[in-house]
Amino acid sequence: MGAISSIDVIALIFYIEVSMTKICFVCHGNICRSPMAEFIMKKLVKEAGKEKEFYIQSRATHTDEIWNGIGNHIYPPAQSELKKNNIPFDENKRACLLTKSDVDRFDLFIGMDSENVGYMRRILGENAEGKIKKLLDYSSGGDVYDPWYSDNFEVAYNNIYKGCKALLNKLYK
Repeated sequence: MGAISSIDVIALIFYIEVSMTKICFVCHGNICRSPMAEFIMKKLVKEAGKEKEFYIQSRATHTDEIWNGIGNHIYPPAQSELKKNNIPFDENKRACLLTKSDVDRFDLFIGMDSENVGYMRRILGENAEGKIKKLLDYSSGGDVYDPWYSDNFEVAYNNIYKGCKALLNKLYK
């Protein structure tokens, strides 16, 4: 297999920019809820045969889990919950900080709770209006349960799964 040319890279970037729905899931530290949402949604779009239509990532609103520019891996109990539910994930995934420049990279920013949404608005600015939503607004409303304080990752997983299913249905109505 030969090397990838710069023309191939430009074509790929253009393809992503033009034809894919770009979703960024966001939570406080990007080690529990938002990476769970990222990988749940990736599995759901793959099962729907739509994986080539989506570009899905996740970010943090705070640097708590990012040290000297290097983010922590997905929190082990979150990994366990994904494994328990047969959700494939990248074990090398590291926390990544949401930045103002992300507003031009994504079509939709999905926060896990009201506090996340407030920080997202502050970070992304006025150009993000209409792009920022809360995950459970697509289903039952309210905030995704935060397992960081209770260690109950099953409840968070169920909230996220339900929200991702509803989001995917909404995008294909």
